[in-house]
Amino acid sequence: MAKQTTQLIQRDGEPADLVIGGARLLDPRTGIDEVRDLVVRDGAIAELAGPGAAPAVEGAEIVDGEGLLVLPAFVDPHVHFRVPGQEHKEDLETGTRAAAAGGYCAVIAMANTEPPIDSAAVLGSVRERAEREASVPLGFIANVTQGMAGSELTEMAEMRESGAIGFSDDGLPIRSARVLRRALQYQRLAGGVIALHAEDPELSGAGVMHEGEVSAVLGLEGIPAVSESTMIARDCSLAQYEQATVHVQHLSARASVEEIAGAKAAGVQVTCEASPHHLTLTDEAVRSLDSRFKMNPPLRSEDDRQALIEGLRDGTIDCVATDHAPHAPEDKEVPFAQAAMGVTGLETAFAALHTELVGPGVLPLETLVERMTAGGEPFGIPAPRIEVGAPANLVLIDPALEWVVGEGGYESRAHNSCFDGRTLTGRVLMTVAGGQVAFRQRSFAIGAAA
Repeated sequence: MAKQTTQLIQRDGEPADLVIGGARLLDPRTGIDEVRDLVVRDGAIAELAGPGAAPAVEGAEIVDGEGLLVLPAFVDPHVHFRVPGQEHKEDLETGTRAAAAGGYCAVIAMANTEPPIDSAAVLGSVRERAEREASVPLGFIANVTQGMAGSELTEMAEMRESGAIGFSDDGLPIRSARVLRRALQYQRLAGGVIALHAEDPELSGAGVMHEGEVSAVLGLEGIPAVSESTMIARDCSLAQYEQATVHVQHLSARASVEEIAGAKAAGVQVTCEASPHHLTLTDEAVRSLDSRFKMNPPLRSEDDRQALIEGLRDGTIDCVATDHAPHAPEDKEVPFAQAAMGVTGLETAFAALHTELVGPGVLPLETLVERMTAGGEPFGIPAPRIEVGAPANLVLIDPALEWVVGEGGYESRAHNSCFDGRTLTGRVLMTVAGGQVAFRQRSFAIGAAA
């Protein structure tokens, strides 16, 4: 029987027995930040001992943690695993393998698949696959509207009972305020957060990148930031009126951060996320016309990026989400204007943010850890913690190790990373997810106790 925690599913595996000696343990939620030995028995954290004081555990794997960092593993509230229908881009096995390689102990998959996850039958089929294939706990979002057409609501209550962790038509906004209002009313019965792709298609038009100086120079049609912020304002107003709970996906602009801050101050029950690429890159990257820099929402200005960083720092932005969007080569290796939107992100999220924000002192490591582990909280999934008795959801990182993205290949089936070829600092060596060892870096040697 596969392991299930609330709506999360993970395939069966051996519970970890593990001793990590002399690593720096850091968890801002429990207040720990010191060098200790950490003992995992039968998939749970059994002891936090002084350096060198961990008891011998028969048969346990022994890890020399000197110079290494142990964090609570990360939770991603927004990934695309292309199941069902587009498994040639990514499937549950390769997607969760990529998640484990990035230090994630849980991820939540979106429903804009082929066919979309708009019925209990489709939801049940992907959950069954997860029981066989998911190497980290995996939750599924179900659609808000039938066929993602934006007109008729799905049977949200039935899908919630069948294991949906929340609802979204991500990939498309819910254009109709009337339909969204009905969905928020239905949410009271069904439960589960509604996650919103905030974009006004009338303003976005046929845009392929951020509307600004770079788009003008390149002669490419732009997507204005107001396309996002005006929909956030509408959605938050409806959520306040209906006393509903919403989660706004992939913020990209200063005006969007300001709308969220104002809504929270007004008492709206809203959470939101930002992605590593929007926190570290700008539309200047698009001058290369490399389609790996094409995503929706698009990379925006430096001013927008700085606003996102400040929002992440002060808590206006609740969590980091990769919006991991794998594509086949033929979808990306075409002229920029014709290329599919989306980038992968699970394997590089921590390293990119650690390199660009923590290393230069822009953001404290503790803040990054808190935001990268908070992704499940909007959906009722508690953040992992380093404390005795807690399930072992841990990531072991070499914070000083430099590596070149893509040099050794990817665990993901897709290669459309916007950080491909970049040298990053900080590498995941091992991930324990749901009490099971889900990933080990190939070059990372581990011994076993006698």
